[in-house]
Amino acid sequence: MHRVRLADLETRMGPADRSLPLSDALGAANVALNHYELAPGDSFAYGFHAHENQEEVFYVQEGTVTFRTLDGDVEVSAGELVRFGPGEFQRGVNESEERVRALAIGAPQDPGDTEILRACEECGEETPHDLELADDQSAVLAVCAECGTTTGTFD
Repeated sequence: MHRVRLADLETRMGPADRSLPLSDALGAANVALNHYELAPGDSFAYGFHAHENQEEVFYVQEGTVTFRTLDGDVEVSAGELVRFGPGEFQRGVNESEERVRALAIGAPQDPGDTEILRACEECGEETPHDLELADDQSAVLAVCAECGTTTGTFD
């Protein structure tokens, strides 16, 4: 058995105000588990994305998250859950003025390839992006796979 307190964990770098990786802390081998706190404007992910092998379930504990999907936007409020299957594009953003707390569960733990789409001003459209660690390791960079332009920096 493993037991952890959220207050004892350190947040990791990313697009969320607070992102706590729980899988390692709990010794989970087959499931990805993360706790998020999103300030207004924050997101769970670096872009509109799909995982090759992983399904994801989000349980919103507080607030409301707007998920962009290929079928349009879906609002998920406190006490609600939403599931995305492997290959299904989504991105959850806190578009409200209230803080969001949510739990994200992914299985299997290894998502396989992840395709991330972001707007690229240089290309004039939404394009695939790669994530890279900045040279000084202080931030994650979103880089357009088509033209090499950096479209986002997250610390």
